[in-house]
Amino acid sequence: MKRILVTGGAGFIGSHLCERLLKEGNEVICVDNFFTGQKRNIIHLLANPYFEFIRHDICFPLYVEVDEIYNLACPASPVHYQFDPVQTTKVSVSGAINMLGLAKRVKARILQASTSEIYGDPIVHPQPEEYWGNVNPIGPRACYDEGKRCAETLFFDYCRQHNLDIKVVRIFNTYGPRMHPNDGRVVSNFIVQALKGEDITIYGDGSQTRSFCFVDDLVEGIIKMMATEKGVTGPINLGNPGEFSILELAEMVIKLTKTKSKIVFKPLPKDDPKRRRPDITKAKEILDWQPTVPLEEGLKRTIEYFKSTLNL
Repeated sequence: MKRILVTGGAGFIGSHLCERLLKEGNEVICVDNFFTGQKRNIIHLLANPYFEFIRHDICFPLYVEVDEIYNLACPASPVHYQFDPVQTTKVSVSGAINMLGLAKRVKARILQASTSEIYGDPIVHPQPEEYWGNVNPIGPRACYDEGKRCAETLFFDYCRQHNLDIKVVRIFNTYGPRMHPNDGRVVSNFIVQALKGEDITIYGDGSQTRSFCFVDDLVEGIIKMMATEKGVTGPINLGNPGEFSILELAEMVIKLTKTKSKIVFKPLPKDDPKRRRPDITKAKEILDWQPTVPLEEGLKRTIEYFKSTLNL
């Protein structure tokens, strides 16, 4: 049994990770300040004697004894990370420093949940890990993009300077049950609008593409990365290489929800990437990992979740 810390553990991905780690027989300490995480995501875990919750902001140091750390704490949707951009940068940078300091003190292995956003609006397609990205450092998305880029820098400097055992994964668009209904992300937006019979809002002409990975597949990849031997640091892309236009996604949601919602188009936000698809060659070779849940199947499960939480 390992003692494992998951920061951002009450969030969408973090809660699924906590659940999986408990099922595998570990003791889990979940840390979250509920800025975007939700208590209902972990309420079913609170009765488990091997699960502990601490309400804490990782911008401040944390003193616990653990074997492994999964650092997932950070608002991840534009609506949330642009609400308080200074705090977003702080949690990415100061939070990384505090968690790396903790890992150094207790000699723990630590994994950073980085993001495909470090590639910005890419001019290389699909995006391999070697691509340095095309990011606007002073744009409205920079608090998240550059915060995560700086966090990666810190992880690799701690590895080189202090021989810390680090792992870095770059997470591409992920969806599934426990997404926040108001997070502004395209999958939750479309599903909530469709279930309420509202117009489905597409920003731009809908030709921009994304790759959608179901949360169970992603958690499997994260755990496989943490299990690699020391020296396998990454970064490694985790995402689904299947590429869909935003218009195709909207049409699939309309079909699966049987809604009468109409599609409406609005201007594309500043610095919104036009194309996004991971090159997962390294994940296949190093982790023996690739997604298995098709988009339609994952959407059905996500729609059922939103039906139950929205009482529709």
